[in-house]
Amino acid sequence: MIRAILPLAAGFCAAGAAARACGLALVLAVDISGSVDPREYEIQMTGLAAALRDGIIVDALVDTKAQVTLIQWTGASRQRQTIPWTAIASPDDAYALADRIEADERVWRNYSTAVGEALALAARSLDDVPECRRRVIDVSGDGPSNEGLDPKTLHPQLREKGVTVNALAIETSEEDLTAWFFENLITGEGAFVITANGFEDYPEQIRRKLQRETTRQLSRGR
Repeated sequence: MIRAILPLAAGFCAAGAAARACGLALVLAVDISGSVDPREYEIQMTGLAAALRDGIIVDALVDTKAQVTLIQWTGASRQRQTIPWTAIASPDDAYALADRIEADERVWRNYSTAVGEALALAARSLDDVPECRRRVIDVSGDGPSNEGLDPKTLHPQLREKGVTVNALAIETSEEDLTAWFFENLITGEGAFVITANGFEDYPEQIRRKLQRETTRQLSRGR
């Protein structure tokens, strides 16, 4: 009798573990390079926090049992994971993460733009959440790389690991940053770029971007 029960119990445990599995690991990589002034930094952090309180995004993060982390990035030796991986098992978890992001103090000012280095740190951080089925790096910035690694050199290993890199281009000058991100930064299945027309447009566009990233997992999983 005991022998019959043990396989059944093991089956229930396996099913429970599958039900609890993380469906999405999301890295939020925020540009804090020298071209971003204090007001623009605040717009990014408050806009990102507001997006994480959006009902559609909250429901999607909870439904996928997401893990979310935040990286501040600038020059080649200056990127930091300022908010560690955070499990989103309930709406309160999402709201608490939003509060932490809104209060997250800027680490550096007045340095260069090393997009490839930010991508490398984001990729390494994903090794800490191997249980997540889908892995996404969400990079936002207002300029192309001007030092450090070429982001394209990282694409083969990112694709091999099944990582998708999406981008939000904050257009603040005449150069076509959206096109640069499209050609040099994004990679992986369904990768995309969204454009914000200046920092004032960032909060609305980051909300749209996160809705697209998180609800896409829901539609594929059902």
